Amino acid sequence: MPLLKNGRIAEDGWALVEDGQDVPAAGPVAVSLARLKADHAVLLAGNRPVGVKLANADDPADLLPWLERLSLVVLDFPKYTDGRALSQSQLLRQRHGFKGEIRATGQVLRDQLRLMIRCGFDAMVIDEADAEGVYDYSAHEFSEFYQSATDTSDTIFVKRQRAREAKASQ
Repeated sequence: MPLLKNGRIAEDGWALVEDGQDVPAAGPVAVSLARLKADHAVLLAGNRPVGVKLANADDPADLLPWLERLSLVVLDFPKYTDGRALSQSQLLRQRHGFKGEIRATGQVLRDQLRLMIRCGFDAMVIDEADAEGVYDYSAHEFSEFYQSATDTSDTIFVKRQRAREAKASQ
């Protein structure tokens, strides 16, 4: 499945290391939260990028001791109906100030891409033949939003209120 970064297919240089597997000697690695907690001294001692894969039940606040050293957080969508990763992404961006890459994996669907972008995801693994075309369409499909997110787009409610205030001041 292709990895999309900023709407374009990108090479994935990250090794996602499962618990119990040996960590490669070099190159960027991403591990589970449990492994990061257990092996953080060894993982972060080198000069290579380190990432973590959070399960939906994991609290992003658990990453705070290492957040500044992490380059990647992978958030999983185990089912298309499970949106907890959207909340995790917003918490990482808004509350915890994470500046690294946030990647969506699992059941990433085309109709969720725009909301993922608005919630702070900058990369996603999507099972689509024309992944770039799907991204371009999804990223620009809607121009108005009901819910606020991590981006700077005003919601339809904010725009409506401004219009009322402008009309009242005339």
